[in-house]
Amino acid sequence: MEVEDELRAEQAFVDRAYERLDAMRADAQAMMDAVLDLGRGGTFQSRTERDVIVRTSLARLEQLDIGDQALTFGRIDREVDEAPAGGHTPAVESFHIGRLAVHGADHEPLVVDWRAPVAEPFYRATGRDPLGLLLRRHLGIEGRRVVSVEDEHFSGAGGPAGGITTVAPGAAHREGPAGGLIVGDVPLGGPAALLAALDRARSGQMSDIVATIQAEQDEIIRSPLPGVLVVQGGPGTGKTAVALHRAAYLLYTHRFPLERQGVLVVGPNPLFLRYIDQVLPSLGETGVTLSTVAGLVPEVRVRAQERAEVARLKGDVRMAKVVAKAVRTRQRPLAADAVIPYGALLLRITAAESREIVESARRRPGSHNARRRLVEQAVVRLLADRAQQSQQRLGLDAPGPVVSFPGFEAPEAAADGELDLEDFTRKVRRVPEFTHVLDRMWPKLSPHELLHDLFGAPPLIAAAAGGVLTADEQRLLRRPRSASFDEVGWTVADAALVDEARHLLGPRNGGQEDAQPSYGHIVVDEVQDLSPMQLRMLARRSLSGSMTVVGDIAQATSPAASQSWGEVLAHLPARRPPRMVELTVSYRTPAEVLDVAARVLAVAAPDLVPPRAVRRVGAEPEIVAVPSPAGLAAGVVAATRGAVAAAGAGRTAVLAPEDLVAPVTAALAGAGMAPVDPRNAGRSALAAPLVVLGVEGANGLEFDAVVVVEPAVIAGETTRGLRTLYVALTRPTRHLVVVHARPLPAALAARSR
Repeated sequence: MEVEDELRAEQAFVDRAYERLDAMRADAQAMMDAVLDLGRGGTFQSRTERDVIVRTSLARLEQLDIGDQALTFGRIDREVDEAPAGGHTPAVESFHIGRLAVHGADHEPLVVDWRAPVAEPFYRATGRDPLGLLLRRHLGIEGRRVVSVEDEHFSGAGGPAGGITTVAPGAAHREGPAGGLIVGDVPLGGPAALLAALDRARSGQMSDIVATIQAEQDEIIRSPLPGVLVVQGGPGTGKTAVALHRAAYLLYTHRFPLERQGVLVVGPNPLFLRYIDQVLPSLGETGVTLSTVAGLVPEVRVRAQERAEVARLKGDVRMAKVVAKAVRTRQRPLAADAVIPYGALLLRITAAESREIVESARRRPGSHNARRRLVEQAVVRLLADRAQQSQQRLGLDAPGPVVSFPGFEAPEAAADGELDLEDFTRKVRRVPEFTHVLDRMWPKLSPHELLHDLFGAPPLIAAAAGGVLTADEQRLLRRPRSASFDEVGWTVADAALVDEARHLLGPRNGGQEDAQPSYGHIVVDEVQDLSPMQLRMLARRSLSGSMTVVGDIAQATSPAASQSWGEVLAHLPARRPPRMVELTVSYRTPAEVLDVAARVLAVAAPDLVPPRAVRRVGAEPEIVAVPSPAGLAAGVVAATRGAVAAAGAGRTAVLAPEDLVAPVTAALAGAGMAPVDPRNAGRSALAAPLVVLGVEGANGLEFDAVVVVEPAVIAGETTRGLRTLYVALTRPTRHLVVVHARPLPAALAARSR
């Protein structure tokens, strides 16, 4: 059949599938409208049932709303095990693969959800292992119109044995140094569809890759739920997209219990979360929680930055001991005996008795605030015994009239003459001196109050950090106290310490209603940049130890970043042995860019191997020298004009050291180029044609063209700086320009012009 006939046949199918999708939407809307028309009256049960139907219908409508995304993007043909009766030709069954399942009027499947087991060969089949497929077809769809087909014929379907042939209108893909896919030993599924997706201009938001998932990516996406899955992936390997598609796959495959337990996705910063926030909704999953690490700590509003050495110290796992000791130092016996007035009685608790009570409470399990109840009960019993003894001495339990004194409310006695403990407890709690004694021995604490007090008082730091941190390290923790919590300059590193304190303290009221939520599965992106203290707080939120953590050790750039996967795993759940996989192919980053970046990686992390590129763009990176620092701004403006032209309809980013962001932005604005700092703009800021961003905020993002400013300043003299430069150099999908006034780092010097 000619390609045009195939296009017409596929168009007819797509039209039918969209008709059924529209009908499914109409059915869900009609169900909701029907219950809403009934009004708000009725019995409690009927109102509850109505609310359930409305919520279910809304969720269904949300799931069926795929916007302008293609409903179906591929087809597989496979041989049926049994041939038709009396026939000699094996039967063939076909399945169209799409982003959600669509059924016909008689409930026969029209489109199979990409996550269904039957769809797995669409992503996994290769010429060596076709997994029973005869044909794999990728559809090129614009709106609701089929514009191309790309067929891969496996052995047994008319193609060469074990080989793949491609049929599509026009050239399937380009090869060679001028641009296109690189011919090599990397098996690619749907090469033309993949190249088209990679060549498409960036939109400012990450797109799903559901139509072009490759075999190594699909294997990770469909990995089993239990345990910790570690995914190492270099620039452009799609590790973020794989992690998000895995979340969607797990929700589909393990709807119960994950829908009830929840799925958490953690990203490195708010800008990154805005960049990825449409991926899961495009896959039909809207119930996933997205957050930064600091965003998981409601008591802390990050409003300050601190020096790298301070952030590194606060992220050190030794800080767990410091926080624990800080809590313990607030569990303290009385320095001297205390007297608590109770009417005309003076009830004494000695320092020795308070020490026994505190030590006993310390030995009991539970959070600090929950154990205050034990301390209170012990103090009440001790005071009740004293009151009973005083009562006996005064003869208050003898038959006859009760002795009374002015202003003295005698304790009530039970029928047997014993003190009524419940009545005594209720009354003694109203005595201010009693509350003061409890607060001195075992105060109710809030985590942010504990840390604010700790960092603002050198004696408290010394008490908590003695024997754990050096004197110089203790001085790094000091900062002035603020007049109110609203003025505290909390940092990202502080958030993990506050969370550690919350874990030890528990809710202030000793209950569970404000306990931190936990999740059935946690996805963590850029995990290599998390400190041990941040990893600990994520591990505490895992219900069963099920996590997917993705990152690249070569891109570890934060002050407290992990230098190996062993360091990362040391602080994650260990209920099952971890599974480690690696993405080795860079789809997004072109070979020309990776060749330059690999020079930096060889110096920054000589033991690490960069990923292999599968495409060229036909444009070598430019390295532009300007005569002096005074001419840097003009040089950046000129280079950016060229980069914007090279990006065409795509997005361009200027990545600069933080100190240069403002002057570079001003220079570009003065040249009429309308630059945007996406960190300070709205949700759509990354969609701006030109953005200027501090280089340390670029991790995980991608742009069509990138201008990197002053690589020597970025690299500095440290491995961390060189890794930050490596990150910056690998952000473009098409074109890279480096502009410098200072001498280049040695790894780049040979490329200058």
